[in-house]
Amino acid sequence: MKIANGITIPNIGLEVCYKLANDFVSATVVSLVLLPLFIAISYIHKTLAIRFMTVFFTLVALIQFALVKYSSTTLVNLGADLLGYSFSDLYTTVTASESLSFMFFLPFFIIPLLYLGIHFAFIKLGKGKIVLVTTLVLFSITCSIKLFVSDLSDSRYENKLAFLTKDIIRSERDKSIAQNVQNIKFKTEYPMLKPFKETPDVLAPYFNITNEKPNIVVIVVEGLGAEFIGKNEYAGFTPYLDSMIPKSLYWENFLSNGGRTFAVLSSLLGSLTYGEKGFLELNPSPRHLSLINVLKANGYTTSFYSGDNANFDRKINFLDQNGIDNTIDKNNYGPEYTQTKANSGGFSWGYPDAEIFRKALIETNKMKLPRLDIIQTLTNHEPFDFPEKNEYLKKIDGIINSHENLKDQKSNISSYKDIFACLNYTDNSIKNYMEAYAKRPDYKNTIFIITGDHRLIPIAQKDKLCRFHVPLYIFSPMLKKTESFKSVSSHWDVTPSLVSFLFNNYKFNRLDQTAWMGKGLDTLKEFRNTQGIPLTRNKGTIDDYVYKEYFYSSGELYKIKDNFDVERISDDEVFDKITSEFNTFKQLNAYLTQKDKIIPKSLNLNKEQGVHFTKEEQIEIDKLTNGLNPEQIFLAARELAFNKKHKTAILLCDFILNELPNYSDARTLKGRILGWDGEYKKAEHELLIVIKRMPLYDDAYLALMDTYWWSEQNKKVIATGKLALTNGIKNPEIKIKIERSQKSINNSKQNK
Repeated sequence: MKIANGITIPNIGLEVCYKLANDFVSATVVSLVLLPLFIAISYIHKTLAIRFMTVFFTLVALIQFALVKYSSTTLVNLGADLLGYSFSDLYTTVTASESLSFMFFLPFFIIPLLYLGIHFAFIKLGKGKIVLVTTLVLFSITCSIKLFVSDLSDSRYENKLAFLTKDIIRSERDKSIAQNVQNIKFKTEYPMLKPFKETPDVLAPYFNITNEKPNIVVIVVEGLGAEFIGKNEYAGFTPYLDSMIPKSLYWENFLSNGGRTFAVLSSLLGSLTYGEKGFLELNPSPRHLSLINVLKANGYTTSFYSGDNANFDRKINFLDQNGIDNTIDKNNYGPEYTQTKANSGGFSWGYPDAEIFRKALIETNKMKLPRLDIIQTLTNHEPFDFPEKNEYLKKIDGIINSHENLKDQKSNISSYKDIFACLNYTDNSIKNYMEAYAKRPDYKNTIFIITGDHRLIPIAQKDKLCRFHVPLYIFSPMLKKTESFKSVSSHWDVTPSLVSFLFNNYKFNRLDQTAWMGKGLDTLKEFRNTQGIPLTRNKGTIDDYVYKEYFYSSGELYKIKDNFDVERISDDEVFDKITSEFNTFKQLNAYLTQKDKIIPKSLNLNKEQGVHFTKEEQIEIDKLTNGLNPEQIFLAARELAFNKKHKTAILLCDFILNELPNYSDARTLKGRILGWDGEYKKAEHELLIVIKRMPLYDDAYLALMDTYWWSEQNKKVIATGKLALTNGIKNPEIKIKIERSQKSINNSKQNK
């Protein structure tokens, strides 16, 4: 399967042997664990025991194949992160990577049949004792090999079912630390709280300081690993970003705190810890400071731009809580923008990178200065599709032939042509955005921060650390000198340094204390690391830790070289030190998030989000929503509303919106109910939120026009209708309601 996907395997014989050895040991262990159960059932009915185990191991074979297929597609083993995603998120991710066709499901029928065929062949052979003795001998040999061949325990070769089981056990063990959080004690109630001045202003020496507060533009590039930048292994496909290195402050040994996108907003914009499954999954979310709420409190217009749905990974929840002024996502693009074409299953993530940047340029022109603009790209993700893809695919061979470092890897790169074409497309999209921005008057007073959310996953990774190795650029026309740094920093360090720079050099409200997880960017030119950096590879897994020049990953210890390669080592003293520090962090992580001890109420800049339910309301919600998904809960709320049980219907709407703030149907229903009850101001507030976030959703306009009609605000009815028509709403009821209000206004004038 790997070879079919274009992956080069240097020593296929050795890899197959390692994998078979691990699979054999795992299968035998499962058999030995189930042997007592088999014997117990045999005492009752021998045939039943045989049939039960036959069915059970058929399912084991099926699950194993599914895990192998996942691993060969994503190049990572599925572990406890399986428990970290909702079913809808998993479905979205899988359908983005795979087309659910007949050919997709065919192997899931063939593999069990193949297993059963082998199983019955052994029965027909009738040599049970020979099979048993052979199994025990091979088991002894493979176990002995595992003891002496350290590479055999590498996750690349590990049995997929064994890896999943061990990772879930490890995850549950970590949870036990969190469950004992009541017993965890720290020196202070808020252990991360520290004086603002403790974060040094390391950026000021590189900037020309003006009187005007600078705009901040943060560009988070999907999948941008450091391997694709500068002079690294796959460099050459991002010529614009390469050209930016000597013009910027550039950190070449920089880390993303997460191995997937779910961790980037909280780490980069808030220097926040992870919780159990990522900070954005915490509900309710602990009080915290962030770049968004700190700049908003100091007069900045804050905006977030993406091409996908902001509900995914609960981005909208985090942004809302931090008081973001504008969230532009998949729902805010008009017909003049081109969406990435859907796959055969009808799924599309949303709008490609060039369209995201085009939208950001247009929208920011309308906004008050100073601004914080956060742009999250999308295209460097499965299914790696975008407009003009064929044109970019044609360029790949030319890029390979013009870069010496790529020629030796031509066959390997050719297997991933669509991915490298994506990188080149994204690079060109950033270039066009920056060149267009440079023509604007506010360019001269803007600071650009560019980084990756994590390293691309589908291209084979040279080691476990490279998943987190991403570049960091700080570029601005305000820079008076540029520099490249080899010292290690992470996303956790960006907001602390940026806030320190802004508050120390411009007129900002006083901020006496902060609670950042990071210490700030390290601007030493030589390689070093001065802090412990825990990393979350997937939702539900915090199993990687960078400490000084060492890297700990899933119980294995590595030495980090100054070129950021790693080599496995054995050092009990360092291992024990890292294990101790890592466990302390896990306790801290649980304490901060479960007990809401990041910052006290006195420092909180966020407004209370969502609705807090009374004990009685929560009991009623639990009763009404038991076993229902959000769509079913909405249908129940609508039924209650039609039966004039308005209070309960609004209760269910609020329950949905607490979890999914962008659920337009639920918010529109709530607005309608408030309008029916004569609470016109509240209805207007809810419906305007829907229209702002989903300007192409016709029902919100109709509901708002009805609310204005009932409250005798006919001019607002007409204005809302005209806005709907301007935004391309085709529903004929819009014009009917405009005409009705216009007629009412005319009649009123005649009566006067």
